[in-house]
Amino acid sequence: MENIYQPFQIDGSGSTSAAEEALKQEAYAEKCREILSAGHSAYQKYFIQNEGCQMNALQTETVAGMVRDMGLIKTQQEDEADVVIYNTCTVRENANQKIYGHLGMLKSIKRSRPHMKIVFFGCMMQEPHVIRTIQERYPFVDVVFGTHNIHRFPELFFTSLTQEGQIIDIWKDTDLIVEGLPTDRKYPFKTGVNIMFGCNNFCSYCIVPYVRGREKSREPQAIIREMETLARDGVSEVMLLGQNVNSYGKTLPFPVSFAQLLKEAEKVDGIRRIRFMTSHPKDLGDDLIEAMASGTKICRHLHLPVQSGSSRILSAMNRHYDKEKYLTLVKKLRSAMPDISLTTDIIVGFPGETEEDFQDTLSVVEEAGYDTAFTFIYSKRTGTPAASYDNQVPQEVIKDRFDRLLSLVQEKGRERSSRFAGTVQEILVEEENREKGLLTGRTSHNLLVHFPGDASLIGQYVSVRLDTCKGFYYYGTRV
Repeated sequence: MENIYQPFQIDGSGSTSAAEEALKQEAYAEKCREILSAGHSAYQKYFIQNEGCQMNALQTETVAGMVRDMGLIKTQQEDEADVVIYNTCTVRENANQKIYGHLGMLKSIKRSRPHMKIVFFGCMMQEPHVIRTIQERYPFVDVVFGTHNIHRFPELFFTSLTQEGQIIDIWKDTDLIVEGLPTDRKYPFKTGVNIMFGCNNFCSYCIVPYVRGREKSREPQAIIREMETLARDGVSEVMLLGQNVNSYGKTLPFPVSFAQLLKEAEKVDGIRRIRFMTSHPKDLGDDLIEAMASGTKICRHLHLPVQSGSSRILSAMNRHYDKEKYLTLVKKLRSAMPDISLTTDIIVGFPGETEEDFQDTLSVVEEAGYDTAFTFIYSKRTGTPAASYDNQVPQEVIKDRFDRLLSLVQEKGRERSSRFAGTVQEILVEEENREKGLLTGRTSHNLLVHFPGDASLIGQYVSVRLDTCKGFYYYGTRV
């Protein structure tokens, strides 16, 4: 099938300004709406699925907003959708394999629904070998784009509606940041706000800088304006998002630190809670700790990925800190905010990891006192330096270490989380629990709480006594 767009476009921004691009895409969305609203249109419903991180989730909501503005209705049933859209993740190999497996199922569905449009975008699509595989093995996929040109979805979809062939539009990078895109939020009362895009860290195991591109910070005024707009629309909790929020502002013409941005964000009327992620330890300074400690809206939760407790492995990972520096940061945080909840990411089985290295990781878990830790088995990602390392750890060794780490994380997490037992906490109610009659919400410390109540409380802040600790969540009673 002919590709209408050239894959791996080098200059994504061209000469079009961000404002001009936004208007252009609004016009294409209206053209799509005209086609899709026609009486004979076969396109009525769409299904959208997100894989991966919070930034992916936010971009999925943006694409969903565009599709909504085209007049399609969302369905939760993929096999009854006329348009199927997937936002992909490629941080780990199993994420790619999951997508390829699902493409096989979609091929079968499309046989019975030949008019169906299939759209894949996101991080996985930024990998050249993935594009070649889709071209060769999955020609029934209609539209493919990456992470840098999400704003162009209306134009790409319009082209798919009006021309034959597979549309592939991948940008290597771009300096263009298009503001004011539509969104279809999962929650009307909380959402994410991108403050920057891309990553400059190049950890030796990580594919993200290659698929997300170099760091680009949004202007602080644009971020504050977006928060003000969200507050007027009923949002009371925002999560500021970036691959490394601690390096926010370094690419701006007039640099602004992340701590300074947080202090400005606290001034936005109507915003009651501010969260952020992800923080890189190498860039976490005293100014950020002070901003968190003195802030009245900044949640008492910090996700601070350690990845390994071994200084030797951290050096091989290109993390730019060692075990001692990391634990010093933890002590500073706890000194400034004794009740802070710390969470982390840990990789098991990085090439060359010895039992001694692993014991260092266990000792960090013991000393840091995480509320929870997200544990991962090292995943070899093609194109990263670590993928070529010779000293890969045997799978049976990795599994044994992973099981031991998980056991310790759960034990220490239960101990740490239980400190809130019997206290009354403010909960933002998020949704009805699957257990009938219960609601689910979160504390400022990001702790899940289930308690009796009805759906009228969703989106409200209520006081709940935390009665029973179940490790990483509580059962409570409204007071």
